[in-house]
Amino acid sequence: MILYEIEQRFKGEKLTDIGAAIRYEMENNKRLQNLPKGSEVAITAGSRGIENIVLILKEIVSYLKDKELTPFIVPAMGSHGGATAEGQVEVLHQLGITEESVGAAIRSSMDTMQLGTTPDNLPVYMDKHAYHADGIIVVNRVKVHTAFHEKVESGLSKMITIGLGKQKGASFVHSQGANHMEHNIMAVSKYALEHSPITMGLAIIENGYDQTSQIKGVDVEEWHEQEAALLLESKELMPSLPLKELDVLVIEEMGKNYSGTGMDPNIIGRMRIEGTPEPKEPNIKRVLVLDLSEQSHGNAQGIGLADFTTEKLIHKIDRKPTYMNALTSTFLRRVMFPLHYETEEEALHTAILSLGPDVNKDEVDYIQVPNTLHLSRLYVSKSALEKIDRDKVDYKMIKELELTFENGELTNRLLRDH
Repeated sequence: MILYEIEQRFKGEKLTDIGAAIRYEMENNKRLQNLPKGSEVAITAGSRGIENIVLILKEIVSYLKDKELTPFIVPAMGSHGGATAEGQVEVLHQLGITEESVGAAIRSSMDTMQLGTTPDNLPVYMDKHAYHADGIIVVNRVKVHTAFHEKVESGLSKMITIGLGKQKGASFVHSQGANHMEHNIMAVSKYALEHSPITMGLAIIENGYDQTSQIKGVDVEEWHEQEAALLLESKELMPSLPLKELDVLVIEEMGKNYSGTGMDPNIIGRMRIEGTPEPKEPNIKRVLVLDLSEQSHGNAQGIGLADFTTEKLIHKIDRKPTYMNALTSTFLRRVMFPLHYETEEEALHTAILSLGPDVNKDEVDYIQVPNTLHLSRLYVSKSALEKIDRDKVDYKMIKELELTFENGELTNRLLRDH
């Protein structure tokens, strides 16, 4: 099969002075400016691979120290890290977030305070270290959620509800299913905003190249309205595949560093959640994932979104964090193993064969991506290339190559070449 390497062009400027942007937003937040000298301020740090997260946290810490406040980091990640205090610190270390790198202590615990209950009788939990601080700065990337689509999705409110809520909060919010997620996140975060020392939010928006594009302060008084507006901006910058209909998608690597679900369901058009309808597009007949990233540390949450995979990936799975993640979210289908084969060649051959007996390999609409986060460089088949609408997709041709294997492994890899 002949392939073509193309480079997609996405919208969104890259933020050049992150420190200045952070200081501007913090300087203009009244609640933060009203904190007396010596106040302890908790800063949330999640488990996602956010670009520049170490620098962002370091700049926040530096600003607070300049104001003679006492900052510290709180791991805010629900049940990740095996739902242990030590495990959550290790997750931060894996992201490069250490006491030395950000300049502040890390206080980790799975113990929570119950602040009360929402009008729907949903308990509201908060990390004990954060709750007992004089102020809390909620830091997170705002983007499309991987399980539901509403006014507020993945971002600051989710960080309050699930991140600061630890395993207890995450379990209660997920227990009613994806269809109630947005309502529960809104209700729990609203209660927490009214009954805890949350001072402000710092929302991170990334462009289609996974680069920091904006950092915006969010006020407690207009929290959900401001976050909703930022989500709309984030959606405008989100990358996508150049085709909505596809025979085979090959994902070189999945992992928690690319998406909370290993592979972003919004990119591949699959939810695999009971009671939630599957997206109408993109419509991809077969998804093959080749490997699990080292940065995911065995957590293969989302492996159930694929149809085919390799023995290599299966052997890398640590079932304890993978299953814990699924049990907390209640989305069990997302960790059910797909068909797996000894080599990448056998897996891809079987994926194409499964399309039907009359399928011509050279006429398959095929796209290969490094992961679901970085979609600027792709390999596409001739058939797929001919279907890309240049009026809707801005791309340039890089080179022509051939789909070949060496010892059962794909010869050309975007992750290795770029």
